[in-house]
Amino acid sequence: MTTADHPATGLSIEPFRALRFTASGDGLARRLSPPYDVIDAAGVADLERADPYNVVRLILPRDDAPAAQDRYQRAATTLAAWRDAGVLAQDDAAGLYVYEMSYRGHDADLRTRGLLAAVELSPPDAGVILPHENTMAGPVADRLALTQATEANLEAIYLVYDGGGSTAAMVAGVVAAAPIAEATTADGVTHRLWALTDHEAVAVVRADLSTRRAVIADGHHRYATYLRYQAYRRDRGDGSGPWDRGLAFLVDARTAEPQVEAIHRVIASLPLATAVARARDGFSVTAVDGPSDAALDRLRSAGQDGTAFLLTDGAQWYLVHAPDPRELEAAVPSDHAEAWRGLDVTVAHRLLIGRLWGLRDTEDVVDFEHDPPVAVARAAAAGGTALLLNPTPVADVAAVATAGERMPRKSTLFTPKPATGLVIRPLR
Repeated sequence: MTTADHPATGLSIEPFRALRFTASGDGLARRLSPPYDVIDAAGVADLERADPYNVVRLILPRDDAPAAQDRYQRAATTLAAWRDAGVLAQDDAAGLYVYEMSYRGHDADLRTRGLLAAVELSPPDAGVILPHENTMAGPVADRLALTQATEANLEAIYLVYDGGGSTAAMVAGVVAAAPIAEATTADGVTHRLWALTDHEAVAVVRADLSTRRAVIADGHHRYATYLRYQAYRRDRGDGSGPWDRGLAFLVDARTAEPQVEAIHRVIASLPLATAVARARDGFSVTAVDGPSDAALDRLRSAGQDGTAFLLTDGAQWYLVHAPDPRELEAAVPSDHAEAWRGLDVTVAHRLLIGRLWGLRDTEDVVDFEHDPPVAVARAAAAGGTALLLNPTPVADVAAVATAGERMPRKSTLFTPKPATGLVIRPLR
């Protein structure tokens, strides 16, 4: 086993004994949830109503616990109670878990398949697990407090690696058998899980992945939490332990390229007229026809030729494109890698939001929405502006990470996201 003093030069994974819900089928589906960071207050309430044992009670515990407990302690108490009651049970044998998500895309049946494993933690500068986005202190502190209380990896990070080796063949062979768990969630995604416990097969996979590195597709705050929790345990004098690894979903980009969607911006304090007028100082700006589907088609088309955005308040729509080279040079530092300098999100944050709009790029000024209609509705309600973007290709994400750069926060949305609650990794 490698340590922080003798880090691996490639991915180091270990099997683990998963903690899983004992329910199956529809019963299991009602206990799963999306990741914590894409659930709003209404979503929490919906999930709680779906089943008294929905995992949202662990990942987003209510802040109405008894005075003797805070919300994190409440999650820990709930987790222990569910284990005692047999709602959750730990697998007898340690294994790697093959996890598949199948779903209907825009015009085809799609599938994302990978491995759930305990991956050795590695600092970003080691070049093994590469982040591509910046993180914010608040979410990391929140997830750290939850991890300290529950002593569990409740949700996996999502890693993408360039594979095509023996792991791909092993995974393809495993899914010929019946899964140990299967459930179709309300979003239409079918989740299937298989356990790979054969020691020789596990050794083959470990050897293959030890030559590879990965990009964090989703879960930057969770990975930062893993590292913070490891430091916390080391500072306590606990030495090496399960906190030296974190729960990860590893996807081979050669065999199952993930789908990436854009994350849009909402600037509630900026009226559309002001946003458009200032944008003209550094871009070509063209009024386009709505409704949103037609405008988004224009955005996608314009994005094939270079950087392009949509600005809207729901009533009027403007295509922002062809940035002025002089303004771009002034706003985007030349000492960064070309892969980073050419990203739409870099241009949006450095040139449009920062230089032309003169806004602070902080959580209270620039907010985020995954769904374009929701972003537009929020902007309309506030009298502000929705900034709609094209998705960043997976290859560009990898290029930025390989160059050692970080994209602006909330730059990519990899879909579908692994279901929370299908697998939990206890840390004790």
